[in-house]
Amino acid sequence: MYQSFDSMPAHARLWIYQANRSFSTAEKEQLFKGLKDLCEQWSAHGTPLQTSFVIQFDQFVIMAVDEQLNGASGCSIDGTVRFMKSLQDQSGIDFFDRTRVAFLKEGKIIVHTVTEVRNLLESQALSAETVTFNNIVTTKAEWEKYWRVPVKESWLARYLPKTAVAG
Repeated sequence: MYQSFDSMPAHARLWIYQANRSFSTAEKEQLFKGLKDLCEQWSAHGTPLQTSFVIQFDQFVIMAVDEQLNGASGCSIDGTVRFMKSLQDQSGIDFFDRTRVAFLKEGKIIVHTVTEVRNLLESQALSAETVTFNNIVTTKAEWEKYWRVPVKESWLARYLPKTAVAG
């Protein structure tokens, strides 16, 4: 059963899907409707789940389940993945390319390959303070606190020039 994302508890389990590009207004409307329908029907072994989602920066889909009420089964999680893949097939938006990293720069999302990131950090087009996204957080509480982090606090810190890390 769908409920507002704001009402989801801090312990709610999350899945984050990063798109390879921003959603158009029409795509965002289609995405919202499809995700809401999915949440209304999302169940585990016939038991409805308390679910929600939010679309952030017109480029991320964050799905949530309150597993303290009823746990999401492997089959129910697979169903959401199938839904996202069908959206990908219909829209051409890639939600599963893990070689691309998103950054928040001057209020806009920019996406680069890991190879590009190394060069951008070396040339200082991106810095240790540039905000990136930790898409592997697993709860709403972690999402609120650790989803948006500076590069220096992310796995990308290993690519920072040594002077940036020391300073």
